[in-house]
Amino acid sequence: MEYLNAFLCGGILCAIGQIFIDKTRLTPARILVGYVVAGVFLQAVGVYGPIAEWGGAGATVPLTGFGANLAKGVETAVAEQGWLGIFTGPFTAAAGGVAAAVLFGVIAALLFKPGEKR
Repeated sequence: MEYLNAFLCGGILCAIGQIFIDKTRLTPARILVGYVVAGVFLQAVGVYGPIAEWGGAGATVPLTGFGANLAKGVETAVAEQGWLGIFTGPFTAAAGGVAAAVLFGVIAALLFKPGEKR
């Protein structure tokens, strides 16, 4: 059942993004930023936690999950460090994901020949 929930949750998020691409003049980059901001907002109001519990990886892997992770990092850091946590929390919470993205990007660039399309 976990796989089905993850598939449904991730599929719904992707379908919403595709609708935005097809029906609006928003660029994909703006839609992606909107997903991160939506994740932060939904985590801040307490809605994203139950969605992530139900959807599992279908909710935590997309960019909305990244935004929710940033918001959780701020919440934790503010509780531990006070207002300074607003500035340090997102970096601490997202460091692992960003480091993995950079590492795998470098590995992909070494294995394949990156370049412009012709």
